[in-house]
Amino acid sequence: MRAELVLQTIKDLFPTKRPVSLIGPPGGGKTSLVRRGSEELHIGYIEKHMPTMLVEDFGVPDVATDNDNFGYKIPDWYPAEGRADIPDEGILCFDDRNQAGNDLQKVLANIQQARTLHGVPLKKGWMVVSTGNRQEDRAGANRVLSHLANRETVIELETHLDDSTKWMIENDVQPEVVSFLRFRPNLLHDFDPQRDQNPTPRSWVEGVSAILGIVSPDAEFECFKGAVGEGAAAEFVGFVKIYRKLPNPDNIIMNPTTADVPDDPATLYALSGAIAERATENNFERVCTYAERMPPEFSVLSVSYAARKKPELASTQAFTNWAINHQNVLF
Repeated sequence: MRAELVLQTIKDLFPTKRPVSLIGPPGGGKTSLVRRGSEELHIGYIEKHMPTMLVEDFGVPDVATDNDNFGYKIPDWYPAEGRADIPDEGILCFDDRNQAGNDLQKVLANIQQARTLHGVPLKKGWMVVSTGNRQEDRAGANRVLSHLANRETVIELETHLDDSTKWMIENDVQPEVVSFLRFRPNLLHDFDPQRDQNPTPRSWVEGVSAILGIVSPDAEFECFKGAVGEGAAAEFVGFVKIYRKLPNPDNIIMNPTTADVPDDPATLYALSGAIAERATENNFERVCTYAERMPPEFSVLSVSYAARKKPELASTQAFTNWAINHQNVLF
Protein backbone atom coordinates (compact mmCIF):
# COMPACT_ATOMS: atom_id res chain seq x y z
CA MET A 1 0.00 0.00 0.00
CA ARG A 2 1.38 3.41 -0.97
CA ALA A 3 2.09 6.13 1.57
CA GLU A 4 -0.94 8.39 1.05
CA LEU A 5 -3.33 5.44 1.24
CA VAL A 6 -1.59 4.17 4.39
CA LEU A 7 -1.99 7.61 5.94
CA GLN A 8 -5.67 7.79 5.05
CA THR A 9 -6.29 4.26 6.33
CA ILE A 10 -4.76 5.07 9.72
CA LYS A 11 -7.01 8.14 9.96
CA ASP A 12 -10.05 6.12 8.87
CA LEU A 13 -9.37 3.41 11.47
CA PHE A 14 -8.73 5.84 14.32
CA PRO A 15 -12.40 6.11 15.42
CA THR A 16 -12.56 2.31 15.76
CA LYS A 17 -9.44 2.19 17.98
CA ARG A 18 -8.54 -1.13 16.36
CA PRO A 19 -4.80 -1.84 16.78
CA VAL A 20 -2.74 -1.39 13.62
CA SER A 21 0.60 -2.93 12.66
CA LEU A 22 2.43 -1.05 9.92
CA ILE A 23 5.24 -3.07 8.35
CA GLY A 24 7.61 -2.27 5.52
CA PRO A 25 11.25 -2.11 4.43
CA PRO A 26 13.80 -0.50 6.77
CA GLY A 27 14.09 3.28 6.52
CA GLY A 28 10.91 3.61 4.46
CA GLY A 29 9.19 6.22 6.64
CA LYS A 30 6.71 4.07 8.55
CA THR A 31 6.93 5.90 11.86
CA SER A 32 6.85 9.34 10.25
CA LEU A 33 3.58 8.37 8.53
CA VAL A 34 2.02 7.43 11.87
CA ARG A 35 3.23 10.71 13.39
CA ARG A 36 1.85 12.63 10.41
CA GLY A 37 -1.51 10.91 10.88
CA SER A 38 -1.74 12.18 14.45
CA GLU A 39 -0.83 15.69 13.30
CA GLU A 40 -3.50 15.72 10.61
CA LEU A 41 -6.08 14.43 13.11
CA HIS A 42 -4.93 17.10 15.63
CA ILE A 43 -4.56 14.53 18.41
CA GLY A 44 -1.83 13.53 20.85
CA TYR A 45 1.11 11.33 19.93
CA ILE A 46 3.45 9.23 22.05
CA GLU A 47 6.25 7.19 20.47
CA LYS A 48 8.32 4.49 22.19
CA HIS A 49 11.28 2.85 20.44
CA MET A 50 11.05 -0.81 21.40
CA PRO A 51 14.68 -1.97 20.80
CA THR A 52 15.83 0.42 23.55
CA MET A 53 13.17 -0.56 26.08
CA LEU A 54 13.14 -3.07 28.91
CA VAL A 55 10.22 -4.75 30.66
CA GLU A 56 10.91 -2.42 33.60
CA ASP A 57 10.13 0.57 31.36
CA PHE A 58 6.51 -0.57 31.39
CA GLY A 59 6.19 -0.49 35.17
CA VAL A 60 8.10 -1.57 38.27
CA PRO A 61 6.76 -3.31 41.38
CA ASP A 62 5.48 -0.90 43.98
CA VAL A 63 4.55 -1.81 47.54
CA ALA A 64 2.00 0.40 49.29
CA THR A 65 2.99 2.11 52.53
CA ASP A 66 1.02 -0.38 54.63
CA ASN A 67 3.01 -3.21 53.00
CA ASP A 68 -0.21 -5.11 52.41
CA ASN A 69 -0.98 -4.07 48.84
CA PHE A 70 1.33 -4.93 45.96
CA GLY A 71 1.07 -3.26 42.60
CA TYR A 72 3.03 -1.52 39.85
CA LYS A 73 4.29 2.00 39.41
CA ILE A 74 3.01 2.98 35.97
CA PRO A 75 5.46 4.92 33.74
CA ASP A 76 4.84 8.61 33.15
CA TRP A 77 4.61 8.17 29.37
CA TYR A 78 1.57 5.88 29.56
CA PRO A 79 -1.72 7.64 28.60
CA ALA A 80 -3.70 6.27 31.52
CA GLU A 81 -7.41 6.92 31.91
CA GLY A 82 -8.01 9.92 34.13
CA ARG A 83 -4.74 11.74 33.45
CA ALA A 84 -5.44 15.42 32.82
CA ASP A 85 -1.93 16.17 31.52
CA ILE A 86 -2.34 13.92 28.45
CA PRO A 87 -4.81 14.63 25.59
CA ASP A 88 -8.03 12.64 25.62
CA GLU A 89 -7.33 11.36 22.10
CA GLY A 90 -4.09 10.22 20.54
CA ILE A 91 -1.93 7.53 18.98
CA LEU A 92 0.46 5.41 21.05
CA CYS A 93 3.11 4.20 18.62
CA PHE A 94 5.47 1.33 19.42
CA ASP A 95 8.28 1.74 16.90
CA ASP A 96 10.15 -1.37 15.71
CA ARG A 97 7.92 -3.62 17.79
CA ASN A 98 9.09 -6.80 16.10
CA GLN A 99 12.65 -6.15 17.31
CA ALA A 100 11.35 -6.68 20.84
CA GLY A 101 11.65 -10.07 22.54
CA ASN A 102 8.71 -12.21 23.64
CA ASP A 103 8.73 -10.78 27.16
CA LEU A 104 8.15 -7.25 25.88
CA GLN A 105 5.64 -8.42 23.29
CA LYS A 106 3.57 -10.02 26.06
CA VAL A 107 3.43 -6.69 27.89
CA LEU A 108 2.37 -5.01 24.66
CA ALA A 109 -0.36 -7.62 24.18
CA ASN A 110 -2.13 -6.36 27.30
CA ILE A 111 -2.00 -2.75 26.10
CA GLN A 112 -3.08 -3.68 22.60
CA GLN A 113 -5.78 -6.25 23.37
CA ALA A 114 -7.00 -5.56 26.89
CA ARG A 115 -6.13 -1.83 26.63
CA THR A 116 -4.58 -1.95 30.09
CA LEU A 117 -1.10 -1.84 31.60
CA HIS A 118 -0.87 -3.73 34.88
CA GLY A 119 -4.59 -3.20 35.31
CA VAL A 120 -4.53 0.53 34.57
CA PRO A 121 -6.83 1.30 31.61
CA LEU A 122 -5.60 3.08 28.50
CA LYS A 123 -7.50 6.27 27.72
CA LYS A 124 -10.58 5.44 25.65
CA GLY A 125 -9.62 7.92 22.95
CA TRP A 126 -6.19 6.42 22.28
CA MET A 127 -5.26 4.03 19.47
CA VAL A 128 -2.28 1.65 19.52
CA VAL A 129 -0.13 1.47 16.37
CA SER A 130 3.01 -0.63 15.98
CA THR A 131 5.64 -0.35 13.26
CA GLY A 132 8.24 -2.86 12.19
CA ASN A 133 10.44 -4.21 9.42
CA ARG A 134 9.44 -7.22 7.37
CA GLN A 135 11.02 -10.55 8.27
CA GLU A 136 12.21 -11.04 4.69
CA ASP A 137 14.39 -7.92 5.01
CA ARG A 138 16.47 -9.74 7.65
CA ALA A 139 16.89 -6.48 9.54
CA GLY A 140 16.56 -7.80 13.07
CA ALA A 141 12.82 -8.41 12.95
CA ASN A 142 11.54 -11.14 15.28
CA ARG A 143 8.36 -13.09 14.70
CA VAL A 144 5.36 -11.32 16.20
CA LEU A 145 3.43 -13.46 18.69
CA SER A 146 0.52 -15.08 16.86
CA HIS A 147 -2.14 -13.92 19.33
CA LEU A 148 -0.96 -10.35 18.73
CA ALA A 149 -0.95 -10.60 14.95
CA ASN A 150 -4.45 -12.11 14.89
CA ARG A 151 -5.96 -9.15 16.73
CA GLU A 152 -4.71 -6.22 14.68
CA THR A 153 -4.97 -4.77 11.20
CA VAL A 154 -1.69 -5.37 9.37
CA ILE A 155 -0.75 -2.86 6.66
CA GLU A 156 2.35 -3.14 4.48
CA LEU A 157 3.92 0.10 3.27
CA GLU A 158 5.26 0.14 -0.28
CA THR A 159 8.29 2.35 -0.93
CA HIS A 160 7.50 4.38 -4.05
CA LEU A 161 9.64 7.01 -5.77
CA ASP A 162 6.81 9.49 -6.35
CA ASP A 163 5.64 9.32 -2.73
CA SER A 164 9.14 9.71 -1.34
CA THR A 165 10.20 12.59 -3.57
CA LYS A 166 6.87 14.39 -3.00
CA TRP A 167 7.50 14.24 0.75
CA MET A 168 11.11 15.34 0.27
CA ILE A 169 10.12 18.37 -1.78
CA GLU A 170 7.47 19.40 0.74
CA ASN A 171 9.96 19.03 3.60
CA ASP A 172 12.85 20.99 2.09
CA VAL A 173 15.17 18.10 1.33
CA GLN A 174 18.09 19.36 -0.75
CA PRO A 175 17.19 19.55 -4.47
CA GLU A 176 20.38 17.69 -5.42
CA VAL A 177 19.07 14.65 -3.53
CA VAL A 178 15.60 14.80 -5.09
CA SER A 179 16.98 15.26 -8.62
CA PHE A 180 19.50 12.44 -8.16
CA LEU A 181 16.84 9.99 -6.98
CA ARG A 182 14.73 10.87 -10.00
CA PHE A 183 17.79 10.11 -12.12
CA ARG A 184 18.65 6.87 -10.26
CA PRO A 185 15.33 5.65 -8.78
CA ASN A 186 16.65 2.19 -7.94
CA LEU A 187 18.90 3.81 -5.33
CA LEU A 188 15.97 5.23 -3.35
CA HIS A 189 15.83 1.96 -1.43
CA ASP A 190 18.40 -0.75 -1.98
CA PHE A 191 18.61 -2.64 1.30
CA ASP A 192 21.00 -5.54 1.77
CA PRO A 193 21.39 -6.87 5.34
CA GLN A 194 24.94 -7.96 4.50
CA ARG A 195 25.97 -4.31 4.09
CA ASP A 196 26.55 -1.99 7.02
CA GLN A 197 25.13 1.02 5.16
CA ASN A 198 22.28 1.06 2.69
CA PRO A 199 20.46 3.69 0.65
CA THR A 200 16.95 4.17 2.07
CA PRO A 201 14.64 7.19 2.10
CA ARG A 202 15.69 7.82 5.70
CA SER A 203 19.42 7.64 5.02
CA TRP A 204 19.12 9.99 2.03
CA VAL A 205 17.29 12.54 4.18
CA GLU A 206 19.11 12.21 7.49
CA GLY A 207 22.55 11.11 6.33
CA VAL A 208 22.97 12.98 3.04
CA SER A 209 20.62 15.94 2.67
CA ALA A 210 21.16 17.05 6.27
CA ILE A 211 24.91 17.57 5.76
CA LEU A 212 25.11 18.42 2.07
CA GLY A 213 26.67 21.87 1.80
CA ILE A 214 27.85 21.78 5.42
CA VAL A 215 30.88 19.52 5.14
CA SER A 216 33.74 20.28 2.76
CA PRO A 217 33.36 18.85 -0.78
CA ASP A 218 36.57 16.91 -0.08
CA ALA A 219 34.86 15.15 2.82
CA GLU A 220 31.50 14.52 1.16
CA PHE A 221 32.20 11.06 -0.25
CA GLU A 222 33.38 9.64 3.08
CA CYS A 223 30.46 11.20 4.94
CA PHE A 224 27.86 10.05 2.43
CA LYS A 225 29.41 6.58 2.26
CA GLY A 226 28.71 6.22 5.96
CA ALA A 227 25.03 6.86 5.30
CA VAL A 228 24.12 5.20 2.00
CA GLY A 229 27.08 2.94 1.24
CA GLU A 230 30.05 3.28 -1.06
CA GLY A 231 28.39 2.66 -4.43
CA ALA A 232 25.45 5.03 -3.94
CA ALA A 233 27.72 7.68 -2.43
CA ALA A 234 30.09 7.54 -5.40
CA GLU A 235 27.25 7.99 -7.88
CA PHE A 236 25.73 10.82 -5.88
CA VAL A 237 29.00 12.72 -5.54
CA GLY A 238 29.46 12.46 -9.31
CA PHE A 239 25.94 13.81 -9.83
CA VAL A 240 26.54 16.70 -7.43
CA LYS A 241 29.61 17.70 -9.44
CA ILE A 242 27.36 18.01 -12.51
CA TYR A 243 24.81 19.97 -10.47
CA ARG A 244 27.43 22.43 -9.29
CA LYS A 245 28.67 23.04 -12.83
CA LEU A 246 25.23 23.89 -14.19
CA PRO A 247 24.68 27.29 -15.80
CA ASN A 248 23.30 29.78 -13.31
CA PRO A 249 19.58 28.88 -13.00
CA ASP A 250 18.72 32.55 -12.46
CA ASN A 251 20.27 33.40 -15.83
CA ILE A 252 18.29 30.62 -17.48
CA ILE A 253 15.05 31.92 -15.97
CA MET A 254 15.87 35.46 -17.08
CA ASN A 255 16.45 34.23 -20.66
CA PRO A 256 14.02 31.32 -21.05
CA THR A 257 13.74 31.49 -24.85
CA THR A 258 17.46 31.61 -25.61
CA ALA A 259 19.20 29.72 -22.79
CA ASP A 260 20.69 26.40 -23.89
CA VAL A 261 18.78 23.18 -23.16
CA PRO A 262 21.22 20.32 -22.42
CA ASP A 263 20.70 16.89 -23.94
CA ASP A 264 22.48 14.79 -21.32
CA PRO A 265 19.94 13.05 -19.00
CA ALA A 266 21.99 13.55 -15.82
CA THR A 267 22.33 17.26 -16.54
CA LEU A 268 18.63 17.56 -17.36
CA TYR A 269 17.65 15.93 -14.06
CA ALA A 270 19.97 18.27 -12.18
CA LEU A 271 18.75 21.33 -14.06
CA SER A 272 15.08 20.41 -13.53
CA GLY A 273 15.56 20.53 -9.77
CA ALA A 274 17.67 23.68 -9.88
CA ILE A 275 15.20 25.84 -11.80
CA ALA A 276 12.23 24.44 -9.84
CA GLU A 277 13.92 25.59 -6.62
CA ARG A 278 14.12 29.15 -7.99
CA ALA A 279 10.49 29.32 -9.12
CA THR A 280 8.30 32.08 -7.66
CA GLU A 281 4.95 33.60 -8.59
CA ASN A 282 6.84 36.45 -10.21
CA ASN A 283 9.05 34.32 -12.48
CA PHE A 284 6.93 31.20 -12.93
CA GLU A 285 5.79 32.17 -16.42
CA ARG A 286 9.46 32.27 -17.50
CA VAL A 287 10.13 28.94 -15.75
CA CYS A 288 7.27 27.39 -17.74
CA THR A 289 8.55 28.98 -20.95
CA TYR A 290 11.95 27.32 -20.49
CA ALA A 291 10.32 24.05 -19.41
CA GLU A 292 8.34 24.03 -22.67
CA ARG A 293 11.66 23.71 -24.50
CA MET A 294 12.79 20.69 -22.48
CA PRO A 295 11.95 17.09 -23.38
CA PRO A 296 8.38 16.38 -22.12
CA GLU A 297 9.37 14.21 -19.15
CA PHE A 298 11.76 16.86 -17.86
CA SER A 299 9.26 19.63 -18.47
CA VAL A 300 6.78 17.73 -16.26
CA LEU A 301 9.48 17.10 -13.67
CA SER A 302 10.48 20.77 -13.46
CA VAL A 303 7.01 22.27 -13.28
CA SER A 304 5.50 19.64 -10.96
CA TYR A 305 8.53 19.94 -8.63
CA ALA A 306 8.01 23.71 -8.46
CA ALA A 307 4.27 23.38 -7.83
CA ARG A 308 4.81 20.84 -5.04
CA LYS A 309 7.44 23.03 -3.45
CA LYS A 310 5.15 26.07 -3.64
CA PRO A 311 1.50 24.97 -4.06
CA GLU A 312 0.38 28.52 -4.84
CA LEU A 313 2.11 28.20 -8.23
CA ALA A 314 -0.53 25.70 -9.34
CA SER A 315 -3.11 28.52 -9.21
CA THR A 316 -1.25 30.73 -11.68
CA GLN A 317 -2.25 31.26 -15.29
CA ALA A 318 1.23 30.13 -16.34
CA PHE A 319 0.64 26.71 -14.74
CA THR A 320 -2.81 26.41 -16.34
CA ASN A 321 -1.41 27.19 -19.78
CA TRP A 322 1.47 24.75 -19.32
CA ALA A 323 -0.88 22.00 -18.09
CA ILE A 324 -3.13 22.40 -21.13
CA ASN A 325 -0.12 22.01 -23.41
CA HIS A 326 1.02 18.88 -21.57
CA GLN A 327 -2.28 17.20 -20.76
CA ASN A 328 -1.31 14.20 -22.90
CA VAL A 329 1.69 13.61 -20.62
CA LEU A 330 -0.06 14.48 -17.36
CA PHE A 331 -3.23 12.50 -17.94
